[in-house]
Amino acid sequence: MTRDLWNLIPEPWQIQLEDFRDELAEINFALNSAQVGGEIIVPVWDHIFAALTLAPDQVKVVILGQDPYPNSDHGIGLAFAVPNETKPLPGSLRNILKELEADIGRPPQTSPDLAHWVAQGVLLLNTTLTTVHGASNAHTKLPWDRVVAQILTAVITANPKVVAILWGKAAQNYAPYFAAERVVDSAHPSPLSAHRGFLGSKPFSKTNEMLRLDHKEGIDW
Repeated sequence: MTRDLWNLIPEPWQIQLEDFRDELAEINFALNSAQVGGEIIVPVWDHIFAALTLAPDQVKVVILGQDPYPNSDHGIGLAFAVPNETKPLPGSLRNILKELEADIGRPPQTSPDLAHWVAQGVLLLNTTLTTVHGASNAHTKLPWDRVVAQILTAVITANPKVVAILWGKAAQNYAPYFAAERVVDSAHPSPLSAHRGFLGSKPFSKTNEMLRLDHKEGIDW
């Protein structure tokens, strides 16, 4: 069955993405073609825009990931998050939760689906919103970068002092969109790179310090 990406975009965001319907049509064609060819799209279609349940003016913090976990059982449309029943957790998420506990000095309040963060205004957005089961970076050549740039532009327009947590090069490419004094960056939490600057970077306490400078309540991580 052919699916239509546009109809999956939450209504408040359709206004923001209206000028990018050509890019979305190109992505839509590629995803449908891949599916016809037997590939499994990750996340499932209905979760591709799961991050956009937050309207632009609700976002306090942006955490940028790279692309979905290449496992159809893991991808839920939120960067770094997985279903709560997932065992074992992906290495990146294990390192995030490990750093979180070390940073704030107590076990984190959130579960693996990171819904607790989203409820407080944390946008968990990948720089590429889809891949296929069994393959990382399968869709990086699709024009997701232009769509994601517009999503970030809408967020920053609504909240110029939004805090950006940028882990790894794919995320850090978007640093120029944010106010320099509102960027928290480090190596990616992947097991391949976490020991190169992610572990010990204290991104969660730094983010809350920035929020409080703007007289905003910190995130209850």
